[in-house]
Amino acid sequence: MNYNKLVLVTLIFIIVVDMIAIPFGNPKFLDRAIVLELCYVSLSFLIWKGYTKLLYACILIASAVIVGNSIAAPHIHLMTTFERPMNAVVLLVGGYILQGMLIYFSLRVILRKYPIRLSQGFTL
Repeated sequence: MNYNKLVLVTLIFIIVVDMIAIPFGNPKFLDRAIVLELCYVSLSFLIWKGYTKLLYACILIASAVIVGNSIAAPHIHLMTTFERPMNAVVLLVGGYILQGMLIYFSLRVILRKYPIRLSQGFTL
């Protein structure tokens, strides 16, 4: 399976979900949302061009998004109460599921390109 394409597809899905989510978000965080969106667009383009070292950046950004969503009090409240169901679904899909997929697929590409040798004859 070509995990490099799956990374690209996941990034495109994240961009689409973010474009849906930005209008529903808090207006005071609009600048940060746009910067993050531009990061994803840039990563998508560069990964499409074949720059595999940027997969490390994908992992770092996705991890930061997951941690940020997990420690933000409004996000915790939204996920536990589902007061605004549309916002909660977009947060869960874009903020956890797609980010987790991005981490997984990026790791798969990295491990295929740079295998870890644990012992003679056994490769991760």
